[in-house]
Amino acid sequence: MVSSRLLFLLSAILILIQASALPAFLFPPSCNNSNGNYTSNGTYKRNLNQLLSSLYSNTTIDYGFYYSSYGQNSDQVYAIGFCGADVNPDDCRSCLKNCSTLLTQLCPNQKQAIWWYSQCMLRYSNSSIFGIMDSTIQLDLCNNENVSANHVDQYNDDVHILLNNLTSEAATGGSLRKYAAGSALAPEFKKLYALVQCTPDLSEQDCTNCLLIAIAAYPQYCTGKVGRSVLLTSCKIRYEDYSFHSTTAPAPSSTNTTTTSEGNPSNTLRMVIIIVVASVAFVVLIVSICICVYLRVSSPMEKAAENIDDEISSVESLQFDFSTISAATDDFSEANKLGQGGFGAVYKGMLYNGQDVAVKRLSTNSGQGDLEFKNEVLLVAKLQHRNLVRLLGFCMERNERLLIYEFVPNTSLDHFLFDPIKRVHLNWEKRYKIIGGIARGLLYLHEDSRLRIIHRDLKASNILLDEEMNAKISDFGMAKLFYWIKLNQIQAEFGYMALEYTMHGQFSVKSDVFSFGVLVLEIVSGQKNNCFRNGENVEDLLSYAWKNWREGIASHIIDPTLRHSSTIEIMRCIHIGLLCVQENVTNRPTMALIVLMLNSYSITLPVPSQPAFFMHSNIESDKSSNWELNLEVARSDHSKGHNVQHSANEASITELYPR
Repeated sequence: MVSSRLLFLLSAILILIQASALPAFLFPPSCNNSNGNYTSNGTYKRNLNQLLSSLYSNTTIDYGFYYSSYGQNSDQVYAIGFCGADVNPDDCRSCLKNCSTLLTQLCPNQKQAIWWYSQCMLRYSNSSIFGIMDSTIQLDLCNNENVSANHVDQYNDDVHILLNNLTSEAATGGSLRKYAAGSALAPEFKKLYALVQCTPDLSEQDCTNCLLIAIAAYPQYCTGKVGRSVLLTSCKIRYEDYSFHSTTAPAPSSTNTTTTSEGNPSNTLRMVIIIVVASVAFVVLIVSICICVYLRVSSPMEKAAENIDDEISSVESLQFDFSTISAATDDFSEANKLGQGGFGAVYKGMLYNGQDVAVKRLSTNSGQGDLEFKNEVLLVAKLQHRNLVRLLGFCMERNERLLIYEFVPNTSLDHFLFDPIKRVHLNWEKRYKIIGGIARGLLYLHEDSRLRIIHRDLKASNILLDEEMNAKISDFGMAKLFYWIKLNQIQAEFGYMALEYTMHGQFSVKSDVFSFGVLVLEIVSGQKNNCFRNGENVEDLLSYAWKNWREGIASHIIDPTLRHSSTIEIMRCIHIGLLCVQENVTNRPTMALIVLMLNSYSITLPVPSQPAFFMHSNIESDKSSNWELNLEVARSDHSKGHNVQHSANEASITELYPR
């Protein structure tokens, strides 16, 4: 098909355009085969592609740093994505995406590679690289403009003083960002601007050492220049005589920088510019010809057929045969049953390739259409984050509707947290890691995913734990999928639901923040939110926590098994939890701010106001009347063909909003 060939040609041209513009992207990549090469159709290659394909979308983009790994044993791949602190999130995401596409093509078959590309750095390896300082110089640029001959020594002294001061500030940064920028007076009434930054996985000492190495590495041809940039594998420095560390600040152009290439730097640069201009002109000509051919040959029918083929291909890649899933679960045997919920039963299964999966067998009374079901699954399958349970596929045969998820071996958080025996295995270190994982997963759903997603059913039973006790949020993104199933079967858990939602049907990301706050208080106390046991008395957790906070004895709600843990850290989590459950929606923090609060003690937490809760003496009657009333309203509206959004029946339903 002509259009298919054209698509391939355009993709090749795009790669040529990007690769031919290397001076704009700072420096060619460093490809290392000291640890061996991989085969183009081997497991390492597939793992690398899988890891890089999710890197730019999973990045904790507000802080410009991402680290993850994929695979097992000798085929495991580790990767770091890193953006400058002065790069906005959209540019960071775009840079990492482009770099992920090009790096494997420019470093074919090498198991290790690194590239400072435009505004970001991408690095991958077959051995762990997290928290390991690497001071290898990847790039050293200097501004061609000279300092006045009479002030060279003074200018250099001012530079070193400023960089050393910023180094101390950056190295003491938190685990999300090690960065500092500032300015100082320079000779001739000029101003000097500088920034320094380390990858945030480094320790304070390693960050200091890396930056000092960057400062000390001073090539002869940079002597007396007004500006310089040094990019090492684990850190970078830059200074100029103009303000540059903002998204709108001017960046050094290729006409006033010089590289560490051998020979005369200026002549080399001039030659590179000539080559690039000629290459770009040639590429523009080829693209123009291709567009003309495409417009002549491709008909509207052909284009429509290609779109349908792509959609069918996406669906088929996720669809399983019922016989395959039936065999994997031993015909849905009771021995493989993991649990039962309002939507149906969950079974453990093993596919033909040995992969363990969890299969949700949805109730047969779903009134949703096939196309709607498929579209919903396709959307959710594209959401990938280390703190979300991954949807692997689905099955639709006969009257069966199955969802196939990755298998998470340690079941759900409630099985540990509310069990008097298993609870002792959840020390504070594990609980704090779980809290952080839930926060990062919600932040991805609220702000960093392709869709804006409000979970609306966040609770301990929907937090699954993997073999390393990392938290994974489940049952997200299934609004229409679960709606009809849960209409008559839902068992609402009001203790997790914000008051504005249960009473008025109003929901937002702050509704999830409320649920997160309840979860935090449950994790700290080890008791359920609606039956907190205080000696012989049973109260609701929010009432008890707020009362003790006001009286200055909030430590009374801490799980006794945590008595030897970090009280300061636990008390800070109680404080954050109370901020999340405040009655005034606008006073609740966003998940982005919560992640920052959990990772940085330099942020002063505001004083929480009264939480939104039902007094325990009336909680049961309030639940019952509110639930029954809203259920009747939902059924009535459905019979009239209305799309219900105000009912408590959607308590377990996630809402998806296009960005």
